[in-house]
Amino acid sequence: VAICAPIAPYNAVRQDVRSMVQPEGGFILVHVATPIEVCEERDRKGLYAKARAGIIKEFTGISDPYEEPEDAGMVVDTTERSPEECVQAILLHLEKEGYIEVETPVLHPIFGGATAKPFTTHHNALGMDLFLRIAPELYLKRLLVGGFDKVFELNRSFRNEGLSRTHNPEFTMLEIYEAYTDLSGMKTIIEGLVTHLGETVFGTLKVGEGEEQIDLTLPWREVPYADLIRERMGDDWYGLGLDDARARAEEQGLSLDPAWDMLMITHEVYEKLVEKTLQPPTFVTRFPAQLIPLAGACDDDPSCADVFELVIGGKEIAPAYTELNNPLIQRERLENQVGADAEKMDEDFVTALEHGMPPAGGMGLGVDRLIMTLAGADAIRDVILFPQLRQKAADA
Repeated sequence: VAICAPIAPYNAVRQDVRSMVQPEGGFILVHVATPIEVCEERDRKGLYAKARAGIIKEFTGISDPYEEPEDAGMVVDTTERSPEECVQAILLHLEKEGYIEVETPVLHPIFGGATAKPFTTHHNALGMDLFLRIAPELYLKRLLVGGFDKVFELNRSFRNEGLSRTHNPEFTMLEIYEAYTDLSGMKTIIEGLVTHLGETVFGTLKVGEGEEQIDLTLPWREVPYADLIRERMGDDWYGLGLDDARARAEEQGLSLDPAWDMLMITHEVYEKLVEKTLQPPTFVTRFPAQLIPLAGACDDDPSCADVFELVIGGKEIAPAYTELNNPLIQRERLENQVGADAEKMDEDFVTALEHGMPPAGGMGLGVDRLIMTLAGADAIRDVILFPQLRQKAADA
């Protein structure tokens, strides 16, 4: 195929070419197999594109989903509804709800806001090591202290951890914080946001096909964390001794760290055996407070955090909290978390809380994972443009 077009603004030419080659819109490839003389009007100046590798006619698959294929530059989104459409719908919905979009630093002197291993870099001019953010949470809460009542950030976060069907080291996260609300306010926001995406981007509240179809119609199930554990492991689970609990978990096929206590064994049961069974949208509530040091406690039980995790299709989509704004309790929890590594303590965040953070609700949303679920994609890499893959070994 040879296409010759007069010199014009690039966007206009792109639209003309798209209408000729692919009326439905989307990605195109212009291929010039021979020199300029193939153009019918040889005396006209034009814009040309040359594809020396030939036109890709079909996708033949790859043997390793985490290894770069031969045509690595062509690894792009292939879903019927693109991630970009979903992102635009999210932005418009939050703007309509009165939230202000902000940007906070990507390079952090102390990593926090989540439990994850960071990527490390070095600032030459300042002579200091920095971390690529694992979450923007602590900066956004400092904005609440500064007087911002409703803020969100649609950001790229980075976690130096493994690859899987539901994990990518670089990913898109949405974090939302609102003053003078609590967990119930976050529940209202996420219900509205997810159903809005289903209706406006995908045209339905029933996503997926066959037995894997998920109905997003409200209301969604709400169930305490401990109830799910008992359903899976038995009503007597929380009365077992450590050795008996470990033995029962191992009978279920779990591989446990010998150093784990009852709390960690129970959470491993939840993450490996329970979460994947929650296919319809489910709010899992009342997690153990020790697991979530940045969340406030339930009014009726200080041992439980006033949180939910929204699970859809067996995947965690959005954790949300009634935020902890007591600086004394927050300092104590963070000190317990960092232990002897005092340099990992974010003193600036705790100092901000000491100036007074209003009561607030907060939520994080894994955008890539939500789109993967709504689009019925098999893996998160299917909804990421140019996902990070293993490099092919150089020829010897």
